[in-house]
Amino acid sequence: MDMNQYLEIFIDESKEHLQEMNQILLELENQPDNLELLDAIFRIAHTIKGMAGTMGYTRITNLTHKMESVMHEIRSGDVDVKEEIVDILFECFDALEEYVENLIRTGEEGSLDTDNLIKKLASVLEGDSIASDKKDISENKSSTDEKFTNTQHEFTIKMDDMLKTVVNKAMMSDVNIFLIDVILDEKCMLKAARSFIVFNKLEDLGEIIASDPEAELIEDEKFDLNFQLLYLTKLDAKTLYNEIMNVSEINEVIIEAIVEKYDVEDDGDQVETTKTESENQSKTESPKTTKKVLRKNQASKTVRVDIGRLDNLMNLVSELIIIKTRLEDEGFQKKQNSSEMHETIEYLERITTSLHDAVMKVRMVPVERTFNRFPRMVRDLSKELGKGINLIMSGEDTEVDRTVIDEIGDPLIHLIRNSLDHGIESTQDRVKKDKPEDGSVNLRAYPDGNTVVIEVEDDGKGIDSERIKEIAVGNGILSREEADNLSKKEAINLLFRAGFSTVDVVTDLSGRGVGLDVVKSKIESLNGTVEVDSTVGQGSKFTIRLPLTLAIIQALMIELNEEKYAIPLNNIKEISTINSENISLIHDQEVVLYRKKTLPLIRLGDVLKVEDYENKTGEMLVVIIKKGEQEAGVIVDKLVGQQEIVIKSLGKFLKGINVIAGATILGNGGVALIIDSNQLF
Repeated sequence: MDMNQYLEIFIDESKEHLQEMNQILLELENQPDNLELLDAIFRIAHTIKGMAGTMGYTRITNLTHKMESVMHEIRSGDVDVKEEIVDILFECFDALEEYVENLIRTGEEGSLDTDNLIKKLASVLEGDSIASDKKDISENKSSTDEKFTNTQHEFTIKMDDMLKTVVNKAMMSDVNIFLIDVILDEKCMLKAARSFIVFNKLEDLGEIIASDPEAELIEDEKFDLNFQLLYLTKLDAKTLYNEIMNVSEINEVIIEAIVEKYDVEDDGDQVETTKTESENQSKTESPKTTKKVLRKNQASKTVRVDIGRLDNLMNLVSELIIIKTRLEDEGFQKKQNSSEMHETIEYLERITTSLHDAVMKVRMVPVERTFNRFPRMVRDLSKELGKGINLIMSGEDTEVDRTVIDEIGDPLIHLIRNSLDHGIESTQDRVKKDKPEDGSVNLRAYPDGNTVVIEVEDDGKGIDSERIKEIAVGNGILSREEADNLSKKEAINLLFRAGFSTVDVVTDLSGRGVGLDVVKSKIESLNGTVEVDSTVGQGSKFTIRLPLTLAIIQALMIELNEEKYAIPLNNIKEISTINSENISLIHDQEVVLYRKKTLPLIRLGDVLKVEDYENKTGEMLVVIIKKGEQEAGVIVDKLVGQQEIVIKSLGKFLKGINVIAGATILGNGGVALIIDSNQLF
């Protein structure tokens, strides 16, 4: 059986389970006595073990099996949750994550040796073995395990004379006869597949005599969340229970042993046993699980879709928008006044806009996916730095386009590490300043119009702009005069220069001048902006502003020498006119007094080196663009109007051209370049 066809499903499910495990481990560290957290980790380890065992990944199976054993001992009260145990579980999590990464890269789990980890887990169990032994001695070993109780359970297998005869004959040989009720997890998406695995496993260990519903109905998935079996085996009930529970997505297994012969003449419809032993789930789970489960099989409300299909769907929507624009242009050029034509185009525009919104929503994912990696990172780094640091996250359900979420992780890592290393003071320094001993880093996300804002704020020592100026002068980046003329904000922005560092000693965390320049370049490549606001002694706040999508945007179409260009509407504040007579020169920069503020001017024709471009005089059109709190006026020849455009890449040969973010196809088939207004600053 080729298991590679299930590899992607295994990877996706494992990543989800590991993400959940990471969060729960962080909570367990603060709430070691919380049984619900222990149960959750046990279930995750158990599920991953079952999935890995099915796929044949022995290293993952062995590690999760040992984790499961430790969690079982903790749940039963034989082992206490200590900091050392949580640290070992985190190491196990790291190893499992590396195995999954190897599967993504190579299709194999790799050769990472976790024998040392397995020994650590074994030592946890052995450390409390004396207490366990005393407990075993005090119990009557002839009695069954405490998890076995004499609870009656409703079984629905119809016992006709033939089945009764088979059961009676089996009792004459050395065979155990069990009634088994297997209850699947509510979230199980492939019920037939899980049932097939259970059937296969049981048939290797014994013989299935009957099932309810019939095997054909189970194979066709025509059953609720549970199925029942009449089973002959040489295994005992406890071993049988463990074997079935090793299969993932099994919520509960109830086993009853038939220990008395049937009267074949009795026409009783249902199984009646005078002596039973049934195996239920651990005491820590809800007692209601021992009752008959009668639940409707709820259809899954989510579906996994290959991202390539979504990209293709987005491309088709993009083409539809281009055709819509072409229709509008054709109608405008021919000056057709047909009301039907206008109504048709308006209707098409409404449909394409709705379709675009729908596709965009499908592509949107919550930033939680990126945020979830940071609590663990902050925990480890705070220990390494010897600082008490709390990470406070909010707005994790804020959604952005998948292409944005894949790229934003690294910049946020740099910013959070920067806050931990440079921003938050040592505990002694914080006490001297009458601050709480533990520092805090706030990670927030929230939508703002057509953009998403992500903030990283700490309550540390803040950024000293004067010290930055001194370092810049000392490194020859600025002259003394240039440094003195810098504003506080401009001085802080020097941190985003490549190679600039305020740390004297190079450590594993910082000091090489790599970090904030990477943050800036990555965010600007996403058509976003990053700003810093800091107060010495109180802390710093880094604000990232990103577009919701990188595929289809609203833009203002302008003309230079009859050549069309597009400026993203998100970056435009307003449009106005100025007179060339009011333009002044300050440090070789053209400026104009506008709304009682000095507005720098940019002659777009000169920046783009447009052929035969002549700078006009008299009254001129100015598009006022913004980047954070900065503003500038872009002088253009003509305004064409607002238009929905599809961003197309220029390809690898034209990649990285200054001021150009990409291109778009116009309705007439022509190409217009898209201006990257951030680079104009």
